[in-house]
Amino acid sequence: MKMKNELLKKFAEVFGDNDNAKVFFAPGRVNLIGEHTDYNGGHVFPCALTIGTYAVARLREDDKLCLYSMNFEEDGIGVCTLSDIESKEADDWRNYPKGIVWAFAERGMKINKGLDILYYGNIPNGSGLSSSASIEVLTGFVLKQLFGFEVSNQELALIGQYSENNYNGVNCGIMDQFAIAMGKKDSAIFLDTADLSFEYAPIALDGAKIVILNTNKKRGLGDSKYNERRSECEAALAALQKKLDINSLGELSEEEFEANKSLIGNATKIKRAKHAVYENQRTIKAVKALKDNDIELFGKLMTASHDSLRDDYEVTGIELDTLVEEALKQEGVIGARMTGAGFGGCAVSIVKTDCVDKFIENVGAAYKEKIGYAADFYVVEIGDGPSEI
Repeated sequence: MKMKNELLKKFAEVFGDNDNAKVFFAPGRVNLIGEHTDYNGGHVFPCALTIGTYAVARLREDDKLCLYSMNFEEDGIGVCTLSDIESKEADDWRNYPKGIVWAFAERGMKINKGLDILYYGNIPNGSGLSSSASIEVLTGFVLKQLFGFEVSNQELALIGQYSENNYNGVNCGIMDQFAIAMGKKDSAIFLDTADLSFEYAPIALDGAKIVILNTNKKRGLGDSKYNERRSECEAALAALQKKLDINSLGELSEEEFEANKSLIGNATKIKRAKHAVYENQRTIKAVKALKDNDIELFGKLMTASHDSLRDDYEVTGIELDTLVEEALKQEGVIGARMTGAGFGGCAVSIVKTDCVDKFIENVGAAYKEKIGYAADFYVVEIGDGPSEI
């Protein structure tokens, strides 16, 4: 409740009063295993976190959309009208909530009144824990609650992806929005991105914690390389389709891939496709390991995932590799891997609870010595999807 009261107080400072204002939350997410599989028709295994994005919102009597972020206070209140909702480069972060208003209207859910919205996120910017998807799902949830739209959380995820693809021009898969909209406390989501079938898998980390390690590297390279990896996988798939009746790399077993990989005819593209196929199978095996209560095997699969992202997919870089290498040297570490797009951002590890403090101290010191600046560490819990507080 302390957070709610502080946010309402800030809202009153910014917008004059907080009469009729309501407070909402949507989580960030981390993907435990299944990286760069979501656009290859494979499985992913993300979970929602208890850190995320808050919004204080209320309806206006006019058609103005007034958006303010405590994370970017220097920007002040950004104002646009509902009739002029075009994406503008100068609007920066505001294009995420604006895109959701646009996407609702595209689906026939017209927003007929303006809004005052204050945002506050405690997801580190640029960390790869999905602050953009969090603000999208949160804004969708705000619109659903304040206007009474009949829209499921799964539809909120699809609206978020649609908005990011078509309004923001980012060619993302469905995983981030889905994990945030459909989050469930103490469970990860085993999602088949080919058909959006999913199941919740309880994460029973008795005596262990999820620790996120942030490289603090400013990402710039990632977007162009991300699109390059996608096109390499698409080219590999097209070559395999000359012989195999498949729609995605995620349909192949390791054995089928090995028997047919020569069709691809390019060493780099073979490596990219190998990662997509093997990572999908690792994700399936990891969920089974959890069901069998074999957290040690789950950890080994996490580590194998990082090796593949480093060697076959080549999206890690010295910062992520250093964090993971140092993490794996520490006592009490069950597994570690990069998470997210790569080229910076975060790694995720599972560490025995009584070793967490020493783990953070040792990995932090080794990273700073090698890279020259500090990493940040977050011990996180798995939380629910969006809610009104």
